[in-house]
Amino acid sequence: MKLKPLQLLNRLKELKLDSLFPNACIAIRVFCTIPVTVAEAERTFSKMKVIINIHRSTMSQERMTALILLAIESDLAKTINFDDIINNFA
Repeated sequence: MKLKPLQLLNRLKELKLDSLFPNACIAIRVFCTIPVTVAEAERTFSKMKVIINIHRSTMSQERMTALILLAIESDLAKTINFDDIINNFA
């Protein structure tokens, strides 16, 4: 029977063999997270290339860096309450 890495890890835990093979379980967990990490980095660099190509000649390096950071962390940026920020600086 062939198992995918995540299925193997779950099966080891079900059979309570994770204490018998702790290093194997750690290695499988690390292996399962690698694709997620690579995809996130690729999306970040892709977004950065688009922003740089569009705005290369029209803004300073500092402003471009801030814009790229906002684009990468867009989920966090959407939760910002601008009224609170304006009140703090007013």
